[in-house]
Parts: sequence; C-alpha cells; structure tokens
Amino acid sequence: MSIWWSLHLRREAASVPLARRLLLGTMETAGVDPDVSYDLSVALTEACTNAVAHGGDTAYGGYSEAFRVTAYLDGEKCRIEVADSGPGFPAGRPRPALRSVPAEDEHGRGLYLIRELADHVHIGNKPGRRGAVVSFDKILKWKKDAPLMAV
Repeated sequence: MSIWWSLHLRREAASVPLARRLLLGTMETAGVDPDVSYDLSVALTEACTNAVAHGGDTAYGGYSEAFRVTAYLDGEKCRIEVADSGPGFPAGRPRPALRSVPAEDEHGRGLYLIRELADHVHIGNKPGRRGAVVSFDKILKWKKDAPLMAV
C-alpha cells in the first residue's frame, strides 16, 4: 500500500505545525511505530522551519509566499521533500555542513537534526530553477496489526 500527499503552504510559521500534524495523522492511521513517526515529524518540522526562514526571494525584487511539502509512504519507506523558491544554496560552494552546532548557539541545528533522524538525506537546489530542496527517507517500523502495514 502506498500513500502520498503534497501541500502548498504559505511561508509563515503557522504552516509548520499544520504539515507536522498531517504527517503524524497519516502515520498514526497507517499504523507506523510512534517512535519512527516522531523522528520524521521532528525532521519535517526542521525542514519546514528552514523553508519559512530562508525560502523567500527578496534579493531579486520578488517574494515567495509559499513552499511545498510532499510525503510518500511506500512499502517500508517514507520519503519527505520540502522545496522552497528562495535563493537556494550558493553556487560553487559546498552544500551546508551537516554538523553539530555548539550548545550555546540558538540557530543552525536543523539540517544536523534531519541527518540524525533520517536514514538518507539529500540537500540541494532545484534543478534549473531557483530554490532549495531538502529530502529525507526513513525505513518504517509498524505497530503490531497495523492496518496499512507493508506486506
């Protein structure tokens, strides 16, 4: 069984818990183990927060008011993608470091947390267009007698 959904959300803080609740509800209904659901919901929260904070394109006279979240539960894996229309990551520079941040820092942990909570992470720019894309996968564990458990 496969489930997928895609949201086009306003680039504002109130959109972040909406995406998180939809993901948690989908996983609960499907019968995904609560620990896996929680890890993915935290990773999604971090990716959405980054899209809200950095996904605007004000430097070129425009303003992106939206970002997109897509989630796929397919077989034994969940894949989540968050894409914005901001400036993306700087060309010619390595992708953002996926590293730990000093405890006293108030920002900068999002990509590190996503990497720690997911099994596979891809961070990059939209091919041929402006905007960043953060996608991550995690192998699913199921509750006993889950209604949509992979066969």
